[in-house]
Amino acid sequence: MNKQESTFKPMSGYVGLILMLIVGIGGISLGINLKNIFIIVLAVILFLFLAVGLTAVSPNGSRVLTLFGAYKGTVRDNGFFFINPFFKKQKISLRARNLDTPPIKVNDSLGNPIKIGAVVVWKVKETYRAAFDVDDYQNFVNIQSEAAIRKLAGHYPYDDFEDEHTGEVNHLTLRSGGSEIDEKLEDALTKRLEIAGIEVVEARISYLAYSEEIASAMLQRQQATAIIAARRKIVEGAVSMVDDALHQLSDKKIVELDDDKRAAMVSNLLVVLCSDKAASPIVNAGTLHN
Repeated sequence: MNKQESTFKPMSGYVGLILMLIVGIGGISLGINLKNIFIIVLAVILFLFLAVGLTAVSPNGSRVLTLFGAYKGTVRDNGFFFINPFFKKQKISLRARNLDTPPIKVNDSLGNPIKIGAVVVWKVKETYRAAFDVDDYQNFVNIQSEAAIRKLAGHYPYDDFEDEHTGEVNHLTLRSGGSEIDEKLEDALTKRLEIAGIEVVEARISYLAYSEEIASAMLQRQQATAIIAARRKIVEGAVSMVDDALHQLSDKKIVELDDDKRAAMVSNLLVVLCSDKAASPIVNAGTLHN
């Protein structure tokens, strides 16, 4: 048996229709002239049998042909055709299709339960594999897509938190990976669906969220991480400003500060610059030492 798709060129359906009319009308006329009912019945049966061979193939459609279990080829051309009535004709669409997987609950690489869903655009590329190498190619796409999504989610963390086991920060995550994560999902699906002759046009993550039982805690963790990062930037900026202020005071000889007063000034400036509320200035109306 052929292990690859081959193209079958059928006869025009209009030629087949003309032949059917000749056989049907000629047989009936002959039966009437000979007054033989058997010829009339035989002509009608033959006409109906030949009518089974008339097939219309729409654009981006196909017919996989088999004769008593033997693969004979695939009709990819669109139009009206006449095919051997003994051929079994399996209809397979070549159009692109969307698969919107519902969110499934899985664990990411750090063990956090998350919900993830994807949109997959796919189409049949090789009809022989789709028809004979898998039992149901549409169901095969659904199951393998879910399996690929589960495997992808288990290889990457949801967010770039520090791994408690390795102490390393994961820079490629499901949430921020973007096109890179989508490409890995597309590559994984391409390898899985190749056996069914399916081409993956596009695959991307369409839904991503923490599972309900940890969503609140993870939100607080994200907020705390954001606050810490913001405070770190504020402290870095404040230290830079204090250092610049002390250098300018010293270079311009505006005031001479000993170690105690320098420490007090640094402390006051850091409090003012790092505080999340507006500072209330106190004007010293006395001398520098009072």
